[in-house]
Amino acid sequence: MKTVRVQATPEIVIQIQGRFDADRGDTTTEDELKHQAKADTFQAMQDAAAFVRRVRQRLGLSKSEFSRRIHASTETLRNCEQGKRQPTGADKALFRY
Repeated sequence: MKTVRVQATPEIVIQIQGRFDADRGDTTTEDELKHQAKADTFQAMQDAAAFVRRVRQRLGLSKSEFSRRIHASTETLRNCEQGKRQPTGADKALFRY
């Protein structure tokens, strides 16, 4: 493997990331940023909900049985699966097993 040292300049970083439009970034308003942050949060909640559902379904367990096994209430599990609540770090660790 060949190692190449490059000094990172803003132009290089933008080319590497490829998704940042400097002109648009400079003209983006605070309201637009807040709106996008809200949309990103909503999408993250939906992704977490789908993850929890897939784990439970892959194990072939009902909501009540799965919640009993991970020592969480059925209501907490239901809220996670519906995207109303995002799993905490401890919950995520339990879902990986």
